[in-house]
Amino acid sequence: MSEEMDVSSESNDEEVEENEMESTQVTNSERDVYLPGKPLEEGEELICDPSAYVMYHQAQTGAPCLSFDVILDNLGQDRETFPLTAYLVAGTQAAQTHINNVIVMKLSNLHKTGNNEEEADEEESDDEDESKNPKMSGALIKHQGCVNRIRSTQLNNVTLAATWSELGRVNLWNLTPQLQVVDSDQLLSTYNKENKANSITPLYTFSGHSKEGFALDWCQTIPGVLATGDCKKDIHIWTPTDGATWKVDHRPLIGHQDSVEDLQWSPNERNVLASCSVDKSIRIWDTRANPTKACMITCNNAHESDINVISWNKNEPFIVSGGDDGFLHIWDLRKIQNSAPLATFKHHTGPVTTVEWHPKDSAVFASGGADNQIALWDLSVEKDSETENDDVEGVPPQLLFIHQGQNNIKELHWHPQLSGTIISTAESGFNIFRTISV
Repeated sequence: MSEEMDVSSESNDEEVEENEMESTQVTNSERDVYLPGKPLEEGEELICDPSAYVMYHQAQTGAPCLSFDVILDNLGQDRETFPLTAYLVAGTQAAQTHINNVIVMKLSNLHKTGNNEEEADEEESDDEDESKNPKMSGALIKHQGCVNRIRSTQLNNVTLAATWSELGRVNLWNLTPQLQVVDSDQLLSTYNKENKANSITPLYTFSGHSKEGFALDWCQTIPGVLATGDCKKDIHIWTPTDGATWKVDHRPLIGHQDSVEDLQWSPNERNVLASCSVDKSIRIWDTRANPTKACMITCNNAHESDINVISWNKNEPFIVSGGDDGFLHIWDLRKIQNSAPLATFKHHTGPVTTVEWHPKDSAVFASGGADNQIALWDLSVEKDSETENDDVEGVPPQLLFIHQGQNNIKELHWHPQLSGTIISTAESGFNIFRTISV
């Protein structure tokens, strides 16, 4: 059922490889539903039920990636016809600072997950098996320091990426050359042989933050505008100018009292930005105002401890937040300042490290955390008294699906062009999957 891909990223001297993946069969032994936290008895082991997935693949990079982003492509919207193709950009967290990379990746030939009968069918020829092997190709860009966070955007038909370095700098990169070579085995081979990864320099670098940071987001309503937040408490706004450069306002937005952990631009309102912080607050900003007066709304004590991540619903005035306390809160932006959350869920048993709304369905979101779980939620589901006895004790009816198998999950994203597809990164590598639930 599981399939693995590899791409080298430990050293700039290593070539990127395209590796085929092997399938691991799941036995037909009697199974029980497992809930995280339940102790396993002697002789018991967890196995994945392939019938719960429309698609499930694994991918490995030489060094783990703390952060990645989906690169939009021209292959169409709402794609459901297999095999599928996806483009990503990720940043490594290597053991040594000087061997980190940005990796532009192409995942292709992503097939549906076969059911047990299909996997057990031995009549397929070797050539047919070979044709179903997913492929991964990657082009490296040498990066100074671990990549804390990476986000991509498109500006004037050029794909850009912004990277937060552990060295305290934010870099902007033009990914056009790498996207070209991952589409061609010959060009990629030449790229690697000529060691192009070492010769590429950022389009622009900002060193004005006084500390490293993790918060980073491109504006969705004004192309090229960027917000970056650091571990001191400062948020800076970037504006593109002529000549492929940016003007960064050196005056930080004033409000937070501790590290800014995440930033999210409004998907609909120009110049409106949300932030969350170790100071336990969520703030809404109008970036047109003087930085000392830009904070429009403050929601203090939104969590019991550090707030790690937020996500802004694309179609409804809602924000979901996740914190070190393991809680997920849904906030109604029309009354966030003086009221309790619209909904609260306590399922994760460790810090919530990633959360994101579904790109099309306003009631669905996904969350992941240090407890090695990804949870899929649907706010439109209500408890039905007629089926109350059938509910699993302690599990809210809004919890659709629990995905496991990764160690220390760092970040997830819905692919906006592949229907229902989630990609996640963890210390143990990447997962690319679609469940039967969404």
